[in-house]
Amino acid sequence: MTKEAQKILLAHGGGGRLMGNLIQKTILPRLANDTLNRLTDGAVLNIEGASVCFTTDSYVVQPLFFNGGDIGKLAVCGTINDLAAMGAKPIALSLGLIIEEGFPLESLDRVLDSIGRTSQEANVSVVTGDTKVVESEAADGLFINTAGIGVMLPNVNLSLERIQPGDKIIINGTIGDHGMTILSRRKGIRFDSPLKSDCASLADLTCCVLDAVPGVKFMRDPTRGGVAAILNEIVAGTGFDVEIEEAALPVDPTVRAAADMLGFDVLDIANEGKMLMVVSSEDAERVVQVCRDHPFGTQTAVIGSVIAPQAGEEGIVELITKIGGRRIVQMPYGRELPRIC
Repeated sequence: MTKEAQKILLAHGGGGRLMGNLIQKTILPRLANDTLNRLTDGAVLNIEGASVCFTTDSYVVQPLFFNGGDIGKLAVCGTINDLAAMGAKPIALSLGLIIEEGFPLESLDRVLDSIGRTSQEANVSVVTGDTKVVESEAADGLFINTAGIGVMLPNVNLSLERIQPGDKIIINGTIGDHGMTILSRRKGIRFDSPLKSDCASLADLTCCVLDAVPGVKFMRDPTRGGVAAILNEIVAGTGFDVEIEEAALPVDPTVRAAADMLGFDVLDIANEGKMLMVVSSEDAERVVQVCRDHPFGTQTAVIGSVIAPQAGEEGIVELITKIGGRRIVQMPYGRELPRIC
C-alpha cells in the first residue's frame, strides 16, 4: 500500500467511488448494524409505534455565499431533502456551528438570517444546537452540521428492492446547476456567468407526489456525485441496467456551456434542489404532472428506464446519445468537484 493510500484525500469527500470505499471498508465495519447497513439518506426508527426518520449532514462549501444561496440555506435544504427522499415530512432540525476565529460577525449574521428564513419557509424549526470556535485557519471560515427528524408518511415504501425492469426514472428539473455555480465562483476558476444554484427545500414537492402516487418506489437527491452516482447506486443495489436518454436530460444551456468549457460531465455535477424518482411506467405520467404543477418541478422529465440486463452480465448505466450512440456512465471517482456542499 502506498503512503498516499494510507491517508485521507480530498476526493474521499466527493461522493464517488473513493467515498464509497471509505464508507464500506473503513467506517461501516466498525459501526455496522441493521439500520446503518442500509446506507440510506436517513434512518427510519420505530419509536413506540411511530415511524420517525433521522438524518444528519455537514456542510463545508466554498465559497460560503453564492448566487442562489449560501452555506446556511444549503444546510437547511440539504437536511430537509434527505428526510424528504426517505418519504418523511420534516419536523425539526439541529444546528451545529464551527466558526473560525476572526470570522466576520456580519457574515455570521447573514448566514443565520438565511437559516432562519429558509427554515421558516419550509415550516421546520431549529430546536437545538451547538457552537464551537476554533483557531484561525482551522475551519476555513465556517462549517455547519445539521441533523433532522421527520415523521414517515403513511403507506409509503421507498426502497431499491421495489425497483423492477420497466420502471421509469424521473427528475424534477435541470441538472448540474448547483455544482457549476459553485465552480464559477472558485478561486483559480472564477468566471462571470448567470449561473444560479438550484438550492431548494423539496419536502413540499415530495409530499405532494407521495400523496398523489403512493406507489413511488424510490427517491434520492443527487447531491455529491450527481445523477451518475445515484443511477450507479440503483444498478449496484438491484442488478438491473439503467438506460437514460441524453435528449431527455433537462440541462440549462448555460450549465451545459460551462461544463463543456471546463471538461465536466453534467451527470457528475452536484444538485441541491433536485429529486430523482423511480416509478412504475403506469405511474410515470401522473408523477410528472404533479411535479410540473409545483414551483420546483416545472421542468420535470422522464429521463430513462430500468431494464433487465443481458443474461450473465452485470448491470450498467448507459446513456443513449443524441446521435443514437451509447456510452457507459460510470460512478464518479470523487476528486473532480470537492467542497461543493
